[in-house]
Formats: sequence, structure tokens, C-alpha cells
Amino acid sequence: MRYTVLRRRMAEEFGEVRADTLARDHVLAALGERTVNQALEAGWDPKRVWSVLCESFEVPSSRR
Repeated sequence: MRYTVLRRRMAEEFGEVRADTLARDHVLAALGERTVNQALEAGWDPKRVWSVLCESFEVPSSRR
């Protein structure tokens, strides 16, 4: 998954404003106590980051 696809899926699922806030401010234990932005900067695969978000926010499998 490309970074742009991750951002698009986040915007579709959470709305553009909330997706931006989640990426910047929400620390997730499953990302090593990082935000989405920090995890991506640390080299995490965008697909794995999306998977963590889906698990953390209980996104239905049909929208993953």
C-alpha cells in the first residue's frame, strides 16, 4: 500500500479532519507508542499502519 492510499482510506473512513488529527495526535500502543505520522516516519509499512488503525477503531472488515 502506498502512503497516498493510506491517507485516502483514512479520510474515507474517519473524515478528512479527523483523519488528519488521528495521524498527527493519536498515539497507538500497537505502533510502538507512536502516532501514525511518527510510525510512517520511522519506516512502518503503510499497510501495517492501516491494519493497526482498523483494529484499534474496530473498522468492519468490509471496509479494511
